[in-house]
Amino acid sequence: MDEYDVLVIGSGSGMLIVSAAAEMGLKTALVEFGPMGGTCLNRGCIPSKMLIYPADVVSMIQEAEKVGINAKVDSIDFKKIMGRMRKLVKEDSEHEAMAVESDPNIAWYKKTGEFVSDYTMQVGDQKIKAKKIFIVSGTRPVIPPIKGLETVDYLTSDTVLNLENPPKDLNVIGGGYVAMEYAHFFSNIGTRVTVIEKLPRLLSGEEHEISDTLKGEMQKRMDIFVNHEVIEISENDGMKNVLAKNLSDGQIRKFSADALLVAVGRVPNSDMLKPEKTGVKIDERGFIKVNDYLETSKKNVWAFGDAIGKKMFKHVANYEAGIAWHNSLHEHKVEMDYSAAPSAVFTHPQVASVGMKEAEAKERGHKILIGRAFYRQTAMGTAMGEPRGFVKVIVDRDSGKILGAHIIGPHASSLIQEIVNVMAFGKATFQLITHPMHIHPAMSEVVQKAFDRLRED
Repeated sequence: MDEYDVLVIGSGSGMLIVSAAAEMGLKTALVEFGPMGGTCLNRGCIPSKMLIYPADVVSMIQEAEKVGINAKVDSIDFKKIMGRMRKLVKEDSEHEAMAVESDPNIAWYKKTGEFVSDYTMQVGDQKIKAKKIFIVSGTRPVIPPIKGLETVDYLTSDTVLNLENPPKDLNVIGGGYVAMEYAHFFSNIGTRVTVIEKLPRLLSGEEHEISDTLKGEMQKRMDIFVNHEVIEISENDGMKNVLAKNLSDGQIRKFSADALLVAVGRVPNSDMLKPEKTGVKIDERGFIKVNDYLETSKKNVWAFGDAIGKKMFKHVANYEAGIAWHNSLHEHKVEMDYSAAPSAVFTHPQVASVGMKEAEAKERGHKILIGRAFYRQTAMGTAMGEPRGFVKVIVDRDSGKILGAHIIGPHASSLIQEIVNVMAFGKATFQLITHPMHIHPAMSEVVQKAFDRLRED
C-alpha cells in the first residue's frame, strides 16, 4: 500500500490543493479517471463559453440595425466553432497533465477510486492511504426517470460537445442555466429550439422579474413552454418525440425534433466513491456533508466544489479550495462565507446575481430598501440602442448593508463584480458604490443609479 501526506480526489479545483501540497514538498496523490481539469475545463464553463461567444456575436449583428448598422450573418461554420473549442480544451488539459506528471511530489492515479476503509482507497488494483484527504469529486448530469428516455439517443451537457453537425430542430428539457445557455447557442446558429420546463418560470432561483424578462427576450428566438412536465419520450424515424403535460390545464402537447438535450440538473459523483466506508456522511441527495469549515464528518477529510452541492460554480470552488487548504494547515480556522458568492448565466441577455432575493430578505426579518435602474436610463444604454435590462439592488434599511443584487442585460456578469467586492466586506455599506465617481458615459453607471434610487418597498 502506498501512503501519502495528501490525497485529492478530482482534478478540477482540487488541483489548487494538489499544487499547494506539492510546492510544500508533501507527498501527494491525485485520483482522476478523466481528462485533467475536471468539469469546468472539459465539459462545463470553458467549452460552453467558447460556443456561447460566437452566439453572442450573432446577436450583436442581428441587433445592429437599432444603431444604424445594416448587417447580416451569411453563414455559420459549426465545425470550425466546435473544432476550435475542442482544440483549446485539449491543449489546456494536456498542459495540466504534463505539469502533474513531471512533478516528483505528485502521483496521478488515472482510474476511479473508492474508499475501502479509514483514509484508504482502492484505485484499480492499488490501495492508497493518506493523512489528509480532500474530496472534490464533482457532479454529472441528472438522467431523469422519464418513460422511454432510455430508448432514445439524447444529448446531455457532456455529449453535446461531441456534435459534428448542428441539429435542425432541438428540444431542450429543462429551464435552468445549462439549458438556457445551450438554447441560446443553438437558436443563434440556426437551430429551431423548443424549451420545455416543468417549473412555472425559467431560472427559478432568480428574482421573478429577472425570469420574466429573460423569457420575454429569449422567446423572440425560440419556443418556450414553462409549467410543462415531460411524461414520455419516444423516437420514430430519427425524430425524438416528447409528450409533455401542461400542469395548468392538464392538456398533453407533443414536441418533435431531430435532437433532444436533457438538462435538468446535476447529481454528485459520491456514489462511486463509497465515502461512508471512511466515515464521511452524505445528505439525502448524495452530496458530501460539510460544516462551515468545509470539514466532513471524518477528521482530516475535507470536501468542496460541486461535491458538496452548495454553490456549484467554478469560482466558488476555487474560493472554497483556499478555505479548505487553510483549515487543513492551521489551528485558527476560517469559515466559508457564501453571502457574497455571485453567479452568472451567459444567455442573451446575460443574468447575474449575488446575495438575497427580495422575498428572502423579508423572510429573514430585514427592513429593506429596493433600488432599480434600467439600462435605457443611462447614456451608454441609449448609445447601445436601449437594450432591455435592469439592475435591482436590495439594501438593509437600518445598516445600509447590501443584501443582494440582480442584473439582467449586457455585461451583467461584469457589472455585478463592483457589488460583490463591496459585499465581501461585511460591514461595508452601499455608499462605497454611490460615493465614488463613475466614468460617464459607461455602463457601470446603471449600477450606481440603482443605489441612488433606493426606496422603501
